[in-house]
Formats: sequence, structure tokens, C-alpha cells
Amino acid sequence: MVQDYTEDNIRSLEWKEHIRMRPGMYIGKLGDGASQDDGIYVMIKEVIDNSIDEFAMGGGRVIEINIEEKTVSIRDYGRGIPLGGVIDCVSKINTGAKYDSKVFKKSVGLNGVGSKAVNALSSYFVTQSIRNGETKIVKFSKGNLIEDRKIEKTDGKDGTIVTFIPDSEVFGNYHFIKEYVEKLLWNYAFLNTGLTIKYNGERIFAKNGLRDLLERNVNGNGPTLYPIVHIKEDDLEFAFTHSTKQYGEEYYSFVNGQHTTQGGTHQSAFREAIVKTIREFYKKDFDTSDIRQSILAAISIKVGEPVFESQTKTKLGSQHMDPGGQTIRNYVNDVVKRHLDNYLHKNPETADSLYQKILQSQKERKDLAGIKKLARESVKKASLHNKKLRDCKVHYNTNHERRLDTTLFITEGDSASGSITKSRDVQAQAVFSLKGKPLNCFGLSKKIVYQNEEFNLLQAALNIDEDLENLRYNNIVIATDADVDGMHIRLLLMTFFLQFYPDLVKAGHLYILQTPLFRVRNKKKTIYCYSEEEKQAAIKKLVGKPEITRFKGLGEISPDEFKHFIGSSIRLDPVLLQRESSIKEMMSFYMGKNTPERQIFIIDNLRVEMDKLEEAKVA
Repeated sequence: MVQDYTEDNIRSLEWKEHIRMRPGMYIGKLGDGASQDDGIYVMIKEVIDNSIDEFAMGGGRVIEINIEEKTVSIRDYGRGIPLGGVIDCVSKINTGAKYDSKVFKKSVGLNGVGSKAVNALSSYFVTQSIRNGETKIVKFSKGNLIEDRKIEKTDGKDGTIVTFIPDSEVFGNYHFIKEYVEKLLWNYAFLNTGLTIKYNGERIFAKNGLRDLLERNVNGNGPTLYPIVHIKEDDLEFAFTHSTKQYGEEYYSFVNGQHTTQGGTHQSAFREAIVKTIREFYKKDFDTSDIRQSILAAISIKVGEPVFESQTKTKLGSQHMDPGGQTIRNYVNDVVKRHLDNYLHKNPETADSLYQKILQSQKERKDLAGIKKLARESVKKASLHNKKLRDCKVHYNTNHERRLDTTLFITEGDSASGSITKSRDVQAQAVFSLKGKPLNCFGLSKKIVYQNEEFNLLQAALNIDEDLENLRYNNIVIATDADVDGMHIRLLLMTFFLQFYPDLVKAGHLYILQTPLFRVRNKKKTIYCYSEEEKQAAIKKLVGKPEITRFKGLGEISPDEFKHFIGSSIRLDPVLLQRESSIKEMMSFYMGKNTPERQIFIIDNLRVEMDKLEEAKVA
């Protein structure tokens, strides 16, 4: 039956209504804070971007950020919002000074949307502007103005203070992960020489730009082949080196201070320029992959009126440096060619190290060529006769809005994969079923990726053979039983990714799925518990003698129940690497040959966990 379609069906939404109805258009995916691209971090970024633009225009050299539980406060010492325009700047779409290129040149925020989105998606939002001895304070809740104070005299320094609490109605039971916030703030410091950021009292400051960024992130990749090459010229800055231990490529790219995690035209131009320059320097037509394998690079470019592929600005779409000006491709190629060619001529030791590295990569690639060909044929056959991968539908249409939601669950056994498959969101969630325990690949060469059926099919499903930019799923979730075997499988899979695709882990794509250990219920209510402590609390809450079920494995959880655990209330633990951690040393300790040190570590931690369990029982 065709529904009536009349004037009554047409609605005009207020700005705050539209943002709250379609938050994904403004801050990407929502999430609970487990992922570094969840909306609560985008909200922090949107506010800081305004302070960074003030710094770039010469207004203030310090930004203070304080996060206490769910309350975020950001204070800059810039020029302050003109007092008469404070309300409009944070609550009227398409209003702001960013449209005046004389006031804000090559800024991050150009559309006047960011602060309004934060306002609409916060249960509490306060903006205070201080200018020339006067201050103006306005308060909002969910985009609604609840207090408009008159302009008052003040002794405070010029600048803007924004305090907000993301709305739990939108984001659920969210939490901020300190490592994600620190990474965001350090990137701001690397890109803005002379800027001091104070985060909960800790000082964040970088003196050498992108060189410092690479030095801070290079530790887990093992020794580098040669000193970091660092170049700055006008609107382009880049730094790079090659690792001796890493496979693949790793890039940190930025546009006007915005971390473009998905790259874009500037990153593509840089990768192309590196290959072209090196080929011309050595006068040899090296294969692209031999030049770029194991590269660690950072690139930052400033573009006039940049065009991004979404409001979250994770991928640059601009083709030109300025409207009607030189192309980004030509500009990047020109700067990289001049400086890198000159550097290699002046530093023959670096040039020789790079040359030997390329020859080694060439040899490894040729040795693998036959194996990879057989591996691809195996994948084709498996795709016809094997149902290890139940894919999602996002890849088969043009629905780009849900790319950030794409998730691959890696499960053990048919029963667990069956339950998840039946209860998943078929649009964005896929399932890959393991057959038994994966191989411990610590210390093995990449040849094993193609010779081992499980690893070969997994990397093919993820599409990470050649380039991480082609990764098919934004979230890779290890979903195993919460028992000894399940924990072992987790470790084996984490070893696989850290051994061969550490950049995937560093980029924040790998997670562990939390599933409940207990179900506590009576006739009126059911509570799922993820720990012994939660179980005891549930028993007290339901009183009487509720029914208690201990889930021994994912296969015991019905598809109807699984919907609760992989839907909007999904609990994910991100796999995070500490900056000071060496991947090789860490894997050697946990996954290498058994040692007395590891035995002592296991025994000590077992005692701690047993003590916790006893304390919970007593409570």
C-alpha cells in the first residue's frame, strides 16, 4: 500500500534538532569512547581546533585542557570571541569569522559547524569569552539557551573558555581513554611549534615538529635504517625514515593541523613523490612497493579552503592548494623532489642505506611472488566453497556514511560465529570464523601469512596484503570465549597483527569484545554481568534468589541475547600500545620460548587475580 505524501509530511528542523537526529553527519560515529574516532573525541577536537586557529593567527601560546570524568574544559588565551557574537557563534549554523579569510587563513574549521555540534550534543555547554577587561558567559543544554549573562568586568586574561559534558542520551555510558586524548594533544603540539598544551596539569610541548612526532612513535618499530629526514618549506613539512623490523607503510598525515587518518590527496601525492624522486636519484626503475616497504612518514600541509570528504575531516579531497591555484600533487612533488634529492646527495651514508634496503625488499618480494600467487588462488577457491567470511553490505553499495562503523568479528568455532552472524547488523558487521587455534607466528617471516590457510584468508578478508589504506573494516574485533583457550587465541591473533601489521594496531583498529560472564535474572528483570563484582551487585539489586547462569562460551549465548552485546551497548577493549613499549621485546616476553621470568610473571598475576576473586566473594 502506497503511503500518503502531503505537505503535512514535510518538516523544517531547527539546527539543534537536525544535529541530534543525525549526529553522524557532524561528528562521525557515536561510540562509547573505546575507539579513538568516537564522537566524544571529535567533540574535543572541534573545540580545540578553534583555539589552534587562534594560536595560528598569533593569539595566545598556551591552551589548557582539563577532563574530569565526563566534564571537558578547554581554555585558550587568544583574542576571545567578540562579546556581542558569543551566542551566535555557538548556536547559529553558518555563523562565524572563519568565512573571513583575512581573519582566519588556512584554518581547520571553515564551515561554522563544529562548536554548534558540540553544543547540541552536550547536556551541559558553557562558553565564556574574555576581551579587553570584559567577559560574557552563556549556558546551553542540548542546544537550548538556558542562561545569558550580561557583559561584566573581569581581571581575567583575554581568551575563550568552553566547558561541556557530552549528552549520555546520545552517547550512552561513555568514558574518555587517557591515551586517546594524549595522542590527539601531542599531534597538536607537533604541528604547532611554540604551542604549549597543559592537559590535567601535564605539559605537552614539541620543539622539532614532525621530527619529534616520528621519534616519539618510532620506538615500537625497532631501529631505523638511517636518521630521520626532516624538511620544512612554506606550507609543507614532512619527515620520514625506514624501519629495519616493520612490514608495510605507516603514515601520519595532517591538513591545516587536522589529523587526516584516512589520508587523501596530500598523502597520495607525498607517496608518489617519494617513489619518483628515489627512482630518479638512483636512475633505476624500482618497484613502488620495494621503495615504500617499512617506511615511517609524517606529512603536514596547509591548504586554503580545504575540502574534506566529511565533517569529521579524516580525508582530504581538495585537488588544489588554493581555489584556482597550483595542484597539491604538483606542489608536493616539487618540494619533495628538490629537498630529498639534495639531501641524498649531501648524505651518501643515508643514500647507501636506503639503496641496500630497496634491494633487500626487492629480493623478499621476488621470493614471495610464487607463494603469493598460489595464496591468491587459494583465496578465490575458498570464497566459492567456504563460508569463513560472512561479509557486510556496506562494501556493496555507495553508503559511505557507515564506513566508520564497519566491523569484522573474528570468532572461534561454528557455534559462536553462528550466534553472532544471526544477531549482527548485516549492513556494517561481518564475521570471520577461525578453525581451531591459529599458529604462533612470533619470529616467523611474512611468508607464513600466505602459506598458512587461516592467516592467508584473514588478510585477504581484511584486504591488507599491499596497503593499509585499503583496509575493508574500520574495527577488527577479536571475539573469543572468556576461558583459557579463548585467552590463548586472543594472544595468538594479537601476535599475528603485531608481527606483520603493527601499523594497523597503532592506528587503533584492533579491539577485544567483552561478553558477559553471568546472567542474573528474575521474572521481572535480567542483568548481564561482565565480572564477579557486577554479579554480586546484580544479586543484591534483584534480591531474593534470582536465577544465575554462568556463560562458559560464546556458543551458549543465543542470537537474541547476542544483539545486546554487539549492538549499541557493545563493550570493546581497544588494544593499545604504550609509547615506550618495544613490540619485539614485548612479544618475545609473552610469545617467545618459555622463560623463568615469564613463569614468575604468571604466578604473581595469578595470585593477584585469586585475591580479587576472594575479596569479591566476601563482599
